[in-house]
Amino acid sequence: MPVEFFSANCPACGHHVAVPFFDGGQHPLATLAWPSTANAARTLPRLPLDFVMCVECGHVFNRSFDYAAVPYSEKPNLMFNRGVAWSGFLQGVRDTILSGLSAHPVVVEIGHGDGSFLAALAGERAAGRYIGFDPNGAASGHGNVEFRSELFDPARHLAELRPELIISRHVLEHLVNPVGFIQGISFAASMQGLVPRMYMEVPCIDAAIAGGRSVDFYYEHGSQFTTTSFQRMLTRATAKILEIGHGYGGEVVFGFAELGAPGHTVAQARVAASFRDAARASVTTIVGQLAALHSAGSRVAIWGGTGKSAAFMSRFCVDSERFPLVVDSDPAKVGTFVPGTGQEIRFRDWLRHHPVDVVIIPPQWRAADIVAEMAANGLTAGQVLIEHCGRLIDFAQDDHPYRRS
Repeated sequence: MPVEFFSANCPACGHHVAVPFFDGGQHPLATLAWPSTANAARTLPRLPLDFVMCVECGHVFNRSFDYAAVPYSEKPNLMFNRGVAWSGFLQGVRDTILSGLSAHPVVVEIGHGDGSFLAALAGERAAGRYIGFDPNGAASGHGNVEFRSELFDPARHLAELRPELIISRHVLEHLVNPVGFIQGISFAASMQGLVPRMYMEVPCIDAAIAGGRSVDFYYEHGSQFTTTSFQRMLTRATAKILEIGHGYGGEVVFGFAELGAPGHTVAQARVAASFRDAARASVTTIVGQLAALHSAGSRVAIWGGTGKSAAFMSRFCVDSERFPLVVDSDPAKVGTFVPGTGQEIRFRDWLRHHPVDVVIIPPQWRAADIVAEMAANGLTAGQVLIEHCGRLIDFAQDDHPYRRS
């Protein structure tokens, strides 16, 4: 029997093949609507329950989920469970967390909700700092507990707080891209030279799948974790998994992990930053060199009117008033105009009867062929310039990798 499948990016492991899992039809929000009248309840907007399963890790997610359709800013997303078993589970989690903390810890909770879990931690370990982040959670803390009504920004807040532990309880199932969320924290930690631990806790649907429980799948929980998908997410997003376990009769899966990104990712980020900074500096340098050519009265031709040449002219402000001459060896482009700057593109042989002082060749990798083409067709210029290492250099005289023997 043929199996229906389609491309859908898994929020837990990043795999791109998924299969249909649960088509629940159109239903209103289940936990965040809070209608105040019967009529309001009956006329709530209907949203698609279009759940699919990743064939790689078994993660279940609503491929039609739209975060904007969930009014987190208007209604609190608080779990109400004061049962003995639940309270015992939470106490066990707190005991485990406290046993691994230093004497004066800095602990951050992302999505603190009503703040009770973080406050209870602080109550059992009075020393240290406990900071919660939740734009829609409790707003006022006491003593060494601080609640911030904002989203956690890994780069900014890790640098500021340098926590030894980050907590995220019943948040990841609401995110569109939970693996990316944790990867961002891991990467930011590595960029800061930090190795914090993280405790993550989400609902587990293993029992729901085994027992055919369809009511677990409603709109607000767009991402539903199996034990396998939770583990795969941590494998992809953290440096080291320290523990994975279950609580509350297997309805919750939790994990402790050491955060951090592979060393090559930090090195790659520095390569990108170096290129970005050099590219920014090159604008000032090359714009200045072009202005100097114009001020000196040099007759300049740009070789090439589209692609890299057009990108060069747009980036470095090669306007048609100061630099009207653009030539190309492709007859199909002749008579058209450079995108963005508007110079008419002329055939290369224009240079035979209208000699110039300088030819600028933006596509450096073709410069040797273009110089040979110029020579073969009797086209001369006092100087041929190419861009290299953030400035215009002389193709014939300066050192660069584009000259061929």
